[in-house]
Amino acid sequence: MTWKFPLADIDFGSEEIAKVQNVLESRWLTMGSVTQAFEQAAADYLGVKHAIAVTNATAGLHLACCAVGITEGDEVIVPSLTFVATSNAVLYTRGIPVFADITSMKDLDISPTSIEAQVNENTKALMVMHYGGYACDMETISPIAKKYGLHIIEDAAHAIGSELDGHMLGTIGEVGVYSFFSNKNMTTGEGGMVVTNDDEIAKKVRLMRSHGMTSLTWDRHQGHAWDYDVVDLGYNYRIDEMRAALGIVQLAKLDKNNQRRRELTSVYQELIKERIPEIVVPFVEHRGQTAAHIMPVMLPKGANRARFMEGMKAREIQTSHHYPPIHRFTAYANNPLIKKEELPVTDEAAEREVTLPLYPGLKDEDVEVIVQAVLESLD
Repeated sequence: MTWKFPLADIDFGSEEIAKVQNVLESRWLTMGSVTQAFEQAAADYLGVKHAIAVTNATAGLHLACCAVGITEGDEVIVPSLTFVATSNAVLYTRGIPVFADITSMKDLDISPTSIEAQVNENTKALMVMHYGGYACDMETISPIAKKYGLHIIEDAAHAIGSELDGHMLGTIGEVGVYSFFSNKNMTTGEGGMVVTNDDEIAKKVRLMRSHGMTSLTWDRHQGHAWDYDVVDLGYNYRIDEMRAALGIVQLAKLDKNNQRRRELTSVYQELIKERIPEIVVPFVEHRGQTAAHIMPVMLPKGANRARFMEGMKAREIQTSHHYPPIHRFTAYANNPLIKKEELPVTDEAAEREVTLPLYPGLKDEDVEVIVQAVLESLD
């Protein structure tokens, strides 16, 4: 159907079209100089030594797990209130995801207290996910990881441009991963980026990104190599030049668009507080500066979410649900290796959460219309 207000929208224009056309006219479409330029631009923006473009963030999370040495039987503590790719990446390595609870209805990030309660002799890493671009409590989580000798992987799929204490989210742990899926703050359609300051992790990620080969097709095309060896198990997780070209343009727009997202979020927060105080808006008080990727709200206890979302649909306003909790999925509930944890805060949030439209093209008055529709759809 045609939405008056879709959940998300992209900021694409003539510059993106021109950049992709330039790639097509160059006749070199696979990973090459444009990808290298995108990686350098991302590294400069994020303040990291290494930024490695990949085909999507799921691939990036898999490579991150491999690079820190997750292997069969290793436990990795993860949130359940996230997209399934977060925990699937652990399973790809034959590791075991262990689910921790979130903090509260007002803070949907993973709980440091729940993290520490899950640590045992098999725990090798923890993977935080900065929900909606709002920083996890890294001031508490990082010392926990240090105390037990755990690797930190940051799932920063929502958090490109988010900051905490002068550091970009995704650059605080040993390795971070961003998503450039079509609904993200910057998009290449599909695509992702692995970032790290660790030279050895970067070396492993680059190697595994392209079949474990010691040289790339682009290297050979440039005359920098004529042969290659395969020195490790690798994957075909390369990005292409068209998507890298989109990424260069999108990255240049990111700060402006993130600022507009924050402004719109503030409008939502003020209007909901004024008109619908029974709705809880998470992250009104939050750490650092958010990228404001999505606009989550918590419906009142006992509200019929399906009926509410149908009411919004009838008003041509798209809503969504972030997220069905992973530990409730059939594939996880039936997996004998995965512990059956009690996650009461996650379960309640998953029952009540609805995501409202948020994208830079919205106007303040559009948010007023959406909030009024929320009020009417609760009746």
